[in-house]
Amino acid sequence: MDDPILWTLIAIQVVMGAFDTLVHHEGTERLAWRPSQRQELRLHGVRNFFYMVIFLCFAWLEPRGVFTMILTGILVVEVLITLWDFVEEDLTRKLPATERVNHTLLALNYGAILSLAAPYLLEWARMETALIPTSYGWWSVMATLSALAVGLFSARDLLAAGRSDRLARPDPATLVTDLPGRQNVLITGATGFIGARLTAALVAGGHRVTVLTRTRANADDLAHPIRIVTDLGQIPDDEPIDSIINLAGDPVASAPWTARKRARIIGSRVDMTREIVALIDRLAVKPKVLVNGSAIGWYGLRGDEKLTEDAAPQDCFTHQVCARWEATAEAAQAHGVRVVALRIGLVLGVEGGMLAKFLTPFEFGLGGVIGDGKQWMSWIDLDDVVRMIVFAVAADIQGPLNATAPNPVTNADFTKAVAGALQRPAVLRFPAAILRVGLGDLAEETMLSGQRVVPAGAQAAGFTFWQPDLDHALQQMTGARDTRATVVSQPQNAS
Repeated sequence: MDDPILWTLIAIQVVMGAFDTLVHHEGTERLAWRPSQRQELRLHGVRNFFYMVIFLCFAWLEPRGVFTMILTGILVVEVLITLWDFVEEDLTRKLPATERVNHTLLALNYGAILSLAAPYLLEWARMETALIPTSYGWWSVMATLSALAVGLFSARDLLAAGRSDRLARPDPATLVTDLPGRQNVLITGATGFIGARLTAALVAGGHRVTVLTRTRANADDLAHPIRIVTDLGQIPDDEPIDSIINLAGDPVASAPWTARKRARIIGSRVDMTREIVALIDRLAVKPKVLVNGSAIGWYGLRGDEKLTEDAAPQDCFTHQVCARWEATAEAAQAHGVRVVALRIGLVLGVEGGMLAKFLTPFEFGLGGVIGDGKQWMSWIDLDDVVRMIVFAVAADIQGPLNATAPNPVTNADFTKAVAGALQRPAVLRFPAAILRVGLGDLAEETMLSGQRVVPAGAQAAGFTFWQPDLDHALQQMTGARDTRATVVSQPQNAS
């Protein structure tokens, strides 16, 4: 097997397979944290184990006789598992176009590999049974490194499949029990991390939900039945809307803060909120409440100071974004609408948000403290923020409302808690200077500095947190604790 063309095709297969795993399975799709993909994870785990065996064999051995037949059988089984995997993927999730193209290229390239390898296998099969040591120089090294990588992912995928049952969240209907009657709710930003869970909760609770999305296909994965509009102008003047929940906005931390990105961040929020106020203005019957998104970035960079809703802000970009967003929403008060500015902290859940970006590196022992680790992280569980939105709709409150758990932590303690929940080491440290050079104000305001925010307003109004403590919350989110027991007896009813 000293054919350089064959080894080149194997190298190409490795690169495309790595792209599929890292970009699709770990990046956009995050299969290891989706309970629905348990069977797919099992297939990936078994297939990667076979890949490991194949790579090591090709790298250092010439299997002859019976051993050739065993290797051929493994290759056949790998093809069958891949076909099974393709069917499983189509049945259980909507594949991105890039993943479909990549799968096609992988299949074509693998066919070429098998065609070139077949003469060697036939020749070896006729020989006396033996395992002959061999080496192909750097090709063998490449194959060995590939074997170690796929072996590592094989173990992780099988373990992830085993914890899938423990990742299930409570019935979403339990999140909206504070909402009386059958409400008509308009949601913007429903396809986002918070919005999707909120939509599922309202639908499960029997409420009528209208979702604004610029592209209908984006709402395919939301809970149904819902009504979809692509423009607020499609809502008639006599539409009875009880409440509006505005969560729409360009992601803050998805790219460096260039002048264009800053304009998108502010413009997406202000423009949408203006459209909502204009809708309220023309509705014959005004909604009772507008729950408008905001963020704890409103307070600016405040060090160790404990911040309630009464705290004064410090000027920075995140404050400017939130201040303009809140000020635009306040215009709805002129129409008799109660306005709540929900200052949301770091929302935690394996489904998305900041924690989701951390899980894969932490799982592979690559987690660590950011900067000096002393910056505060004011967090909240995904279901608690959904419950607080519902609470804000149902309760007689208005003005700013901090959507954070009552026990914020430093980055060092957060890192320790994530590592503990995943049972992995987290010994790395990411220097502040490097982050500042690479990301500028984005790093300073969202990673290296923070706010120690407490939910004084929510607690004074009687809101009860299901997840007030980080360790318990992370253990349940990551499957370290069995969440199935908490579906009936809600977790830690403590405020």
